[in-house]
Amino acid sequence: MNYDQFTTFNVKIDAAIATVTFDYPPVNIQGLLMLADLNRLAQKLEADSSVKVVVFQSAHPEIFVAHADTEFLKDMSNKAVSREETKLLDLQVVLERISKLPQATIAKIEGYARGGGHEFALACDMRFAARGKAKFMQMEVGMGILPCGGGASRMARQAGLGRALEIVLGAEDFDADQAEFYGTVNRALDANEIGPFVERLAKRIAGWPAASINATKQAVYASIDMPIAEALREEAYWLYQATSQTPALKRFTYADEQGAQYDMNNQHNWPDMLLSIQEVND
Repeated sequence: MNYDQFTTFNVKIDAAIATVTFDYPPVNIQGLLMLADLNRLAQKLEADSSVKVVVFQSAHPEIFVAHADTEFLKDMSNKAVSREETKLLDLQVVLERISKLPQATIAKIEGYARGGGHEFALACDMRFAARGKAKFMQMEVGMGILPCGGGASRMARQAGLGRALEIVLGAEDFDADQAEFYGTVNRALDANEIGPFVERLAKRIAGWPAASINATKQAVYASIDMPIAEALREEAYWLYQATSQTPALKRFTYADEQGAQYDMNNQHNWPDMLLSIQEVND
């Protein structure tokens, strides 16, 4: 799979991990070119089961991804439309496609992520922010609109209703530690820790079967708004998708025949044992 010829970022593939580095001077603006690049990237990743994890980062020392480009925002309709006439915006469509990728996606944020840039991060599965460098903001309400790339919808799912409204209506910068407190990032990490941490996590996830990574994602996302009975059925459905595409049953058989599940050493060392059992494929 060829991952060259993107305008707003570059892509490096290594050991089942795709590292996407935004590099679109002067400020990594989220415009039509970036959305087109992200759409083409998603198309490639959807068809590439050799990639299991995607890490998004920035080459800019102060900016992760900036806000949406006012060049296309100013061309929005100034007339209200009915619900029946409303169509999803390009930004919403592209970020939803990123959200549904079969790979695990990680945003490594070491600079400003405001407006659409923050919404992009929210569309990733996991977010990690560097202390003293990362800053977040949704400024749209002050401009006379509202977050329209999932910032209203995903924010509430991440942080809860009250905190989502505080972030959106307050329209102020907040840092990595505050983001961790709000729940909009997984962790705030010191600037010298974030790189090694994300690298270790990405490598660990990349060691698992691609099909079980995708099945886990789909079940978790689908169950968010479901009653528990429906959510459990969704889990069961994706379980069977995973067992039909991974060596899971062979690994269970191996563990049973070897008595591994009764070994106290294994009970003490599950994290390491998981890595070793990846060798059981046939």
